[in-house]
Amino acid sequence: MALTTVGTAVRHRHLLVTQILRPDGTRPEPGDPDFLPAHHIEPHHLVVWAARWYLVAYDLTDRQWRVQRVDRLHHRPTTQHFPARALPDDNLAHFVMTTHDRGDTPAAWQCTGTARLNLPAHIVARWAPGGSVVEHLDTEHCRLTLGAWSWAGIAGILATFDTELTELHPPELVHACRRLAHRWGTIADTENLSQL
Repeated sequence: MALTTVGTAVRHRHLLVTQILRPDGTRPEPGDPDFLPAHHIEPHHLVVWAARWYLVAYDLTDRQWRVQRVDRLHHRPTTQHFPARALPDDNLAHFVMTTHDRGDTPAAWQCTGTARLNLPAHIVARWAPGGSVVEHLDTEHCRLTLGAWSWAGIAGILATFDTELTELHPPELVHACRRLAHRWGTIADTENLSQL
């Protein structure tokens, strides 16, 4: 239903009034600590990425482009028309993939961990698996929260970013990283001996 309503607004260029839903799908009410007032947005395009629908919209309240997960929007359609606007990127899929604050929430996994990476959020967001969350810390660092079926699985995904990792949580993830480092060190030692 949400996708149909948002898609109709995109097609007819009608403004939407939106609020962000909590990860559990509930809407914060006035007085709740996480309540934010509704925003008026221009819905320009829908993009599917990592099996989720995202809306590329111009937020008239904040006066900036935003990427929002359609399933995290409480929306109220209007009949107010808006004109075409120059898009933020010629490649909207790239824009969605590199926008770190697109409303993602951690997927439900057996194991979920976090780490601080020495990479900008937009770089990590481009390659982070679906169901993970990238938090901008500063221009050169971000925090990645992701899940997998095992702690070694999370450690392996983190290793693909080929950068310094700090502030790993929980302790099980730290132990998994140490075990993998030991295994990889053993493989390297064996390969070096075989070449002698």
